Amino acid sequence: MRGLYALKPWYSRRLDMFVRGAVRRGLSPDLFTFVGIIGACLAAVAVAYAWWPLVILFLAIRLAGANLDGAVARAREVSRPWGFVLNEIGDRLSDLVVMGGLAVLAWRTDGVDVALVVVIAAVAATLPTFASLAAAGAGATRRNGGPLGKTERCLLVIIASIVPAWTIWIAWIIVAGSLVTAVTRLIATHRELSAA
Repeated sequence: MRGLYALKPWYSRRLDMFVRGAVRRGLSPDLFTFVGIIGACLAAVAVAYAWWPLVILFLAIRLAGANLDGAVARAREVSRPWGFVLNEIGDRLSDLVVMGGLAVLAWRTDGVDVALVVVIAAVAATLPTFASLAAAGAGATRRNGGPLGKTERCLLVIIASIVPAWTIWIAWIIVAGSLVTAVTRLIATHRELSAA
């Protein structure tokens, strides 16, 4: 199950002009990791105040940065292990910052109890990535996508910023979906490693 991650090739094609421009100018892929983090920070502020049009814009920038760092590295043929590390740190930091904005929104609109559920959701949202990185460390395929990956979380955060009263339900969806995604990835990894 790839979820909205299946749209990545389409989104990558939309970003191709940025890749070509970065190659022409010799821009570092790390610049785009930084752009993604800045987009996430701006999105977090917008989420905290339920400014949903800005949430959409800044999350699009966050996802573009996450997409472009690897695309530029491959296009410029400058991929390196440290770039992978920076990419992963940038993605995790961006995820936590955006979820922090959602926690602030929950606290502002529903109080500390709902904000704590969002914090639980933020922790649960890290599990699919842990599963994927553990798989890659064992020599298996690094899996991305759903049923509830980064792109689905971004969509749910947008919905919460449009309808803040739904934040608690969205947080529980993130918890459940993240657990299912992590387990799905681990099952696929177990099958792959067992077959090898």
